[in-house]
Amino acid sequence: MKIQVRDVPPRSVWALQQAGIHPLLAQLYAARGVHGADELDDGLARLLPPASLLGTAQAARLLADAMAANQRICVVADYDCDGATACAVALRGLKLLGAAHVSYLVPDRIVDGYGLTAPIAERVKASGADVLVTVDNGIASIDGVARARALGMQVLVTDHHLPALFNEEIRLPEADVIVNPNQPGCGFDSKSMAGVGVMFYVLLALRAELRGRGLFDAAGQPKLDALLPLVALGTVADVVKLDANNRRLVAQGLKRIRAGAMPAGIAGLFKAAGRQASAATTFDFGFALGPRINAAGRLADMTLGIECLITDDAARADELAQMLDGINRERRSIESGMREQAQLAADAMIDEDEEPPPAISIFDPDFHEGVVGIVASRIKDKLHRPTFVFAASQAPGKEHELKGSGRSIPGFHLRDALDLVAKRHPGVLLRFGGHAMAAGCTIAEENFEAFEHGLQQVAREWLDAATLTRRLETDGPLAPEYRRADLVDTLHREVWGQGFAAPTFSEEVEVVSQRLVGEKHLALKLKHQGQPVDGIWFGHTEALPARVTLAFRLDADEWQGVKRVRFLVEAAEI
Repeated sequence: MKIQVRDVPPRSVWALQQAGIHPLLAQLYAARGVHGADELDDGLARLLPPASLLGTAQAARLLADAMAANQRICVVADYDCDGATACAVALRGLKLLGAAHVSYLVPDRIVDGYGLTAPIAERVKASGADVLVTVDNGIASIDGVARARALGMQVLVTDHHLPALFNEEIRLPEADVIVNPNQPGCGFDSKSMAGVGVMFYVLLALRAELRGRGLFDAAGQPKLDALLPLVALGTVADVVKLDANNRRLVAQGLKRIRAGAMPAGIAGLFKAAGRQASAATTFDFGFALGPRINAAGRLADMTLGIECLITDDAARADELAQMLDGINRERRSIESGMREQAQLAADAMIDEDEEPPPAISIFDPDFHEGVVGIVASRIKDKLHRPTFVFAASQAPGKEHELKGSGRSIPGFHLRDALDLVAKRHPGVLLRFGGHAMAAGCTIAEENFEAFEHGLQQVAREWLDAATLTRRLETDGPLAPEYRRADLVDTLHREVWGQGFAAPTFSEEVEVVSQRLVGEKHLALKLKHQGQPVDGIWFGHTEALPARVTLAFRLDADEWQGVKRVRFLVEAAEI
């Protein structure tokens, strides 16, 4: 592990402090590319205008016309947290704006696979729908969109993923309207918006269209800000880059949740997770609520997650949240066993020099395909190598296929790597897609070794020693006057996440004592700049030397009503 300290532009720090920003926050913001206080204004008026997102005006007209004609609208969702929240936003928002007939359908991960397929389009048509709206999927659904239109439905694709490539050329589905910041020709400044954010923007445009048609005036128009808690949850859970626009969406959602203004399902999920909604943080979204919703799509039916998010019955929401909590416990149990098996397989690949291969591919016939992505992420984090984990397909008639999910490291574009493997080894990859840091693919079981060798060859060509060295960016030493519980609370309330990392400090400390707790965590008594402070390193059991450079986050541990600062250790440079 190489611990690196972020550069802090002094002019930016000065400008932020002059605007009244706390000195510590000014340092942290400046290190993350914020140059002025106006960039921290999270007011709704500062959101990028919907008109700048290509396709929103046409989407608004399509939906407004459908509502005027009393047509039936069906939303086709994805089976992760972004897809579930996007579906809930679409259903709640369309009804708020006056749509009389709105339903939804979410594919089954195992039976249906990903996205709008031709069979899914046929099921939507059979339900009586006139208009099909995709959320968090559809940009690569060439056949599904074509089938839907052939059946006489209008199709609105709302998505944020990259379009499909055919022979190195972008190919878009022939939908009536596409809204996606990553489609060719779209100049929208926030390319990192999640699927739930895209749908929210479509609703903003629809409200403006309906207002223009005289259905209501500005004073009496429906308030879509009630949807922002869902937008915030989906945005953080999908681990998209928190650029300025996404941070505003998340900040607005957090404010409403802390004030008690949220859908019943989100309140139920906070209770099921044992977290306080009044002190909601982005950590809660990413590590407490998001995984519980995702678990439904991985092991059961994402309908449970969507129903939890769309119900207004508090008792029903609590019941569904408890069900999701139970499914998540099962997911954790399955994941734990798979992770142990995958780690054993990965350890067997490490050569005598204790260096893992440049890319890891693991298959076990007992793996569950709903959890392979999480396990790939864990192995990638541990070995710092691009990692694919495969499970046998459970879909009828597909028993000899393997479903793989991959996670990558900085400097290795996973989808591009799959594209190169497909070109060099025709027929090995039956299907693939994704983006730089995460991707999925399907292969025949007999082609596993060919895939493994192909991916390793690309990794050898693309990765060098510098890329294969694990690096952790930190904010450097923590001034002793900032080691306060009230500042810990201040930091926790800020919007942190992908591309806008939570504060992590680093410096040399003295290890006064250390002991194992729970057999797998290292509890520490430290001296930080001469002052005692507790620390804990979760999931680490190896003893530390008397003096060591640690990377750590700040936490407040409460005991008998007194809050004390402690260090959550992330890494050590010995």
